[in-house]
Amino acid sequence: MEQARPEVAAYIARWRPSSVSPQGAAFAREVIAGIAPEGRERAKNLLWTAGKLADYALLLGLEPVPEVLLHPSSVERFTRCAPGLSGAARRTLRTNLRFIGRRVVPHLYPGDAPLPRDRARQPYSAGEIAGFLALAGAQPTAERQARATGLVCLGAGAGLIRGDLRGARGTDIARRSGGVVVTVRGARARTVPVLSRYQDRLLAAARFAGDGLVCGGAGPGRRNLTSRLVASLDGGGGLPRLDTSRLRATWLADCAELLGLATFMAAAGISCSQRLGDLVAGLEPAGEEHAVRLLGAARP
Repeated sequence: MEQARPEVAAYIARWRPSSVSPQGAAFAREVIAGIAPEGRERAKNLLWTAGKLADYALLLGLEPVPEVLLHPSSVERFTRCAPGLSGAARRTLRTNLRFIGRRVVPHLYPGDAPLPRDRARQPYSAGEIAGFLALAGAQPTAERQARATGLVCLGAGAGLIRGDLRGARGTDIARRSGGVVVTVRGARARTVPVLSRYQDRLLAAARFAGDGLVCGGAGPGRRNLTSRLVASLDGGGGLPRLDTSRLRATWLADCAELLGLATFMAAAGISCSQRLGDLVAGLEPAGEEHAVRLLGAARP
């Protein structure tokens, strides 16, 4: 068992707050003394947490021993059902109690098994995108050139993927609001500004397609619509495999750079995208013209 620093150990030994029952305080002193908290403030928080758990459990008739009160089911019941606590307090209590439990009764808290997680695809470099566009322009027919160019520009220039990419028609691409936009239809209908360096090539591909599909095919429901186009641009001139998910990742990275997202997140101390999602959920997106100014207007 670890030993706390003398001043912290002395604080723990004399901790008897009026807000916690004597029996609850005794339980808290017993378990927190064995954790050896780093400092007095940390000890105070852990003591209060353990004491509140003990008082709640005693009212339910539970035995005040670590194996019972620090059992994950007891901790979960307390943090979910204890009255008079805010949401933030419940989350803090759960975090602290799991910290205590892993150190006092570690056999009840086996290590979490890592869950699979899809990582963001690696964006293509500017040189790789230039190489794909060069290969697209070198296709043997004008039709293949237009379709291959449209594929790269819709992916890296507007972030389209899967059904949105397969369903894009020439008439969905227009010069408007000071830039070029793609109208995406279907379940995730939206208007996407095209990054400025892809605009002229995409407009040319759209003119060639007319009211047909930019990437070819008889209908957007056809599977593997882009496989032949991808194969025609795959690995030429030492380039990596063309992947539409990586084209979208390239668009996302370029937009993040335009918006200064990395600078904002560093300044705000945010590293979790869930927090950004929570923040954005309460905001209204701007209109098309503002979106084009942010993401699609020509830069000097």
